[in-house]
Amino acid sequence: MRVIAAFLVNTLCNFAIGLLVAKFLGPEQFGRFALALAVAMVLQTAGLDWIRLSSIRFYSERTRQERPELRATLDLTFALIACALAAVTLVLMVSGLDLTLSNALIGLAVGVAIVNGLFDYNTALVRARFHDQLYGRLILTKNLMALVATAGGAYATGSAAVAVAGVCISMAGSIVLFREALTDHDAVPALASRKLAVDCMRYAMPIVAANLLYLMIALVNRSLITRWYGFAETGQFSLAFDLGTRVVASIGTMLDVLLFQMAVRAEETHGIDEGRMQVARNMAVVTAILLPTCAGAWLVIPSIESIIVPADYRGPFATYFSLLIAGLFGYGIINFAINPVFQIAKRTAPMIGAAVIACVADPVIIYLLPQEARSLAIAQSATVLVGMFALVVFAKMAGARWPRSRDMLLSLVATTTMVACVWPIRQAMTPGLLALIVQVSIGFLIYGLFTAVFDIAGLREILVDFAIRIRARIAQRQTAL
Repeated sequence: MRVIAAFLVNTLCNFAIGLLVAKFLGPEQFGRFALALAVAMVLQTAGLDWIRLSSIRFYSERTRQERPELRATLDLTFALIACALAAVTLVLMVSGLDLTLSNALIGLAVGVAIVNGLFDYNTALVRARFHDQLYGRLILTKNLMALVATAGGAYATGSAAVAVAGVCISMAGSIVLFREALTDHDAVPALASRKLAVDCMRYAMPIVAANLLYLMIALVNRSLITRWYGFAETGQFSLAFDLGTRVVASIGTMLDVLLFQMAVRAEETHGIDEGRMQVARNMAVVTAILLPTCAGAWLVIPSIESIIVPADYRGPFATYFSLLIAGLFGYGIINFAINPVFQIAKRTAPMIGAAVIACVADPVIIYLLPQEARSLAIAQSATVLVGMFALVVFAKMAGARWPRSRDMLLSLVATTTMVACVWPIRQAMTPGLLALIVQVSIGFLIYGLFTAVFDIAGLREILVDFAIRIRARIAQRQTAL
C-alpha cells in the first residue's frame, strides 16, 4: 500500500513540477530544458540502465545477505561507467563540435544521466527488498528538493541550465541524505566479479538496446522539430510528450513493481510455467488499467488544458497530446505487458528486433506525411505502435502465454462504452473544472460498473482484497491506540 501511495505522489509531483517549469521558462527555454533531459535519458539508458534492470531481476533481501558480491559488482561497475561518461563529455566539450545544445547544457545533461541513473538504481534496490517506507522517503525528499531547486530555479532565473542543474541537485540530495540506509556494508569493492557483471549485462543489454532505440526515435523526432521549427515548437511538443510519458510510465512502473515481482516469485516457487502464466495474468491487468486511463486522458484533455496548462502552451498542447496518446498507450503495453514475457524467460533478444522495426518505420512514416510539426507527433505514435505489434508477433513465435480473451475483450468494450458516454458530455460542456469532475466521475462509474459486474482481469478481486487490507490496518491501529 505504501509503495502505491509513493508512486501516486511521485506522479502528481512530477506532473506539477513539469508544468511549473514549463510556465516559468516559457516555450523556447523549456524546449532547451526538455531536449537536454531527453539527451540525458538516452545516455542513462545506454550506459547505466542495465544495472538498474539487473538489480530488479536478481537482487533481493536474501541476495543481499547471502551474495554481497552482486551488489559490489553493480556498485563498482556503476562508478566506472559514470567516470567514463564524465571523461567522454569533457573531451566532447573541448572538441569544438557544432552541437544543438550549448556546452553547459551538454555537461548538465550528462550530470543528470549519472545522478538520475544512481537514483533509479538505488530506488530499484530498495523496491527489490520491499522497503516501502524508505522508498517513500526517497521519493518525497527528491520531489521536495525538485520543487525548490528545479521549479524554484526556473522561476528565479528563467534559465534552462539552472533548471537542469536543479534536477541534478534534487536527486543527488535525496541519495546523500539516505546514504547510510542505502549502503550494503558487506558489499565491498573487492568482492566485485567480472563474471557477474557479464552475466547481468547479457540479461539486461537486449532490454537496454530496445529501450534505447525507442528513446532515440523520440530524440530524433524532437531534434527534427528543433531544426525545422525552432526551440519554441520543441517546447510545445515536449510538454505534451513528457507529461504524457510520465503519467503512463508512473502507472506502468507502479504495476510492474507489484506484478513482475509476483511473476518472479511464481517462477522461483513453482517453476517457469507458473511464472509465464502469472505474466499472462499481469498482461490483462496492465491492459485493463492503461487502456481506460489513456482513453480517459484524451477525453478530458480540453479541461486539463484550460485548468493547469500554462497559457503559452494552450492549443498546441491539446493537439500534440491527442496525436501522441495512442503511442503512449503502446509504450506502456510494450514495457509493462509484453516485455515481461521475454524477461521472465531470460530471452530478451527479440525486444531488439521489434525496436529495429520501429526505427525503420519512423523515417518512412515521416517521409509519407506532410512536412509539418504535427506530422512528427503522428510519426512518433505510429512508430511505437508498429514496434508493439512486432513485439506481439515475436512473443507469439516464442510460445508466450496470453491472457484470457474474455478479459481483453471486456477491457475494450468497457473503454469503448466509457468513451461513447463521455464524448457527448465533452462536446456539450465548456472545458473547465466542472466539466472535468463530471467527465471523470461518469467515466469512472461506467468502467467501474463493468469491472464490478464482470471482474475484468480479476480487478474486482484485487480491489476487494486491497480494501480488506486497508480496513485491517485501520482496525489494528485503532486497537493499538
